Amino acid sequence: MKSTHLSLIAGAVALAAITGFATLNAPGGPAAAEAGSASSLPVERSSLVCPAPSTSDLAETQYTSYTPPGSETAKGGGAKGEEGTAELKPALPVLDDDEVETDPKKIKKAEEAAKKAKAQADKPVLAVKEPGTPVLAEADGSAAPALVGTATGRLAPGWAAQQTTTVTAGGARGLLGVSCTAPDTDFWFPGVSTARSRQDYVHLTNPDDSAAVADIELFGAKGAVTSEVGDGITVPARSSVALLLSTLTDEAVNDLTAHVTTRSGRVGAVVLTADDGSGADWLTAAADPSGTLVMPGIPADATSVQLVAFAPGENDADVKVQLMGKNTTFAPAGNDTLHIKSGMTATIDLKDITRGEPGSLRLTPVEKNRATPIVAALRVVRGTGAKQEIAYIPATGPVGARASVTDNRAKGSTLSLAAPAATAKVKVTTSAGSGGGEPAVETYTVKAGTTTAITPKPPAGLKGAYALTVETVSGGPVHASRALVLPEGGVQMFTIQTLPDDGGTVVVPSARQDLSVLDD
Repeated sequence: MKSTHLSLIAGAVALAAITGFATLNAPGGPAAAEAGSASSLPVERSSLVCPAPSTSDLAETQYTSYTPPGSETAKGGGAKGEEGTAELKPALPVLDDDEVETDPKKIKKAEEAAKKAKAQADKPVLAVKEPGTPVLAEADGSAAPALVGTATGRLAPGWAAQQTTTVTAGGARGLLGVSCTAPDTDFWFPGVSTARSRQDYVHLTNPDDSAAVADIELFGAKGAVTSEVGDGITVPARSSVALLLSTLTDEAVNDLTAHVTTRSGRVGAVVLTADDGSGADWLTAAADPSGTLVMPGIPADATSVQLVAFAPGENDADVKVQLMGKNTTFAPAGNDTLHIKSGMTATIDLKDITRGEPGSLRLTPVEKNRATPIVAALRVVRGTGAKQEIAYIPATGPVGARASVTDNRAKGSTLSLAAPAATAKVKVTTSAGSGGGEPAVETYTVKAGTTTAITPKPPAGLKGAYALTVETVSGGPVHASRALVLPEGGVQMFTIQTLPDDGGTVVVPSARQDLSVLDD
């Protein structure tokens, strides 16, 4: 009798290339990979989710989606000749089923509504046709849905999407921008609040065909905040739910850290924050807990900057607080260090720390041999009085090989590049526009310990929106963010998106023999 055995290594190679959800590192790390014991392959499948843009009838939303041109290897992603797809479709609405309906007319009406919603969900809002050319769609009002989607084949590596919403009046006034996120099982949000002046909603979007179950924990300056309704939150298949944080607890707390995890399934998680006096914006998840963190791209004209940090482990953390400015790194006077107690949220008011020059914040351990992992984010304010506007900069991972951000306009984009450890050379590509234009490439050098702010030159003949792609050529690491400014009614409305590595490739072990046939 014969049996066929697929080697473990070969199976891992196939799984990593297809899903793109994990990176398999060869023994010895990158050096070993370069030596030939591992190889880098383009992912063949990527998932993204976008939250429902707004509850305001005044909301105007622009969606954009983009896949950068890949390497020669990536261009042929998937089976030979397979072009692939990259589509974002509406999530299904969450229906209220608390009460059993018995009226035949109402039952029929509900069934028709569900059928219509399902048909609508099968129609893509955005569909990328080819790498290198962004696509654009628009939606108005409060009925715009959350989106879920998948990219395959050559459109999967580096697939990115963004939604940008303008609300000109009301409690949600502001420019609200968010890069659509990959689904996961663990998220940290330093900087949320249950204060009476805030309306913070956690949006959970499930891209899969089975329900997910999530838990939300809150931590303040005194530790865990009591909550009896943050556990076991069901997110139906291909649906999105939004939960007001202040309904999870009786405590009104200004500065909190939220921790979202899933018991089953996976979700995309982001937080919509609205402040009665400062506008609204999205807060995306911070980078995983680490001893050293970077928050890139504080605007030069920031009038207020607040640092919120949390130590999730069993040990307290003592960190140095440093600003990487245009020419050098320095510690803010009176706030050069921060002590963060285990399981507690700490804050620092850094005021107008940039003083007319762009900068990035770096947190490092006071003692190198005691690098306690932490999470952190910045709340940034521009303007004063009734003309204030807010945005958030969560700690983010480095650009790595490549990262992209979509929805750049003819005016208003600023790209910030920070090199915390070593001088780096960076390539920045402006794509063609969604309606026309010629891509262009520029190379920049970012000195160690500094931040370089760039105003990208729009593509020649630009029509529509364009994408920015950042690639590390040498040196580094480099951390990046893009600020988009769209003035409205005398308010310099703005939003900031970070650019972590797009995960377009995975490092997998090389296998000498993928398949062996053995006699039993």
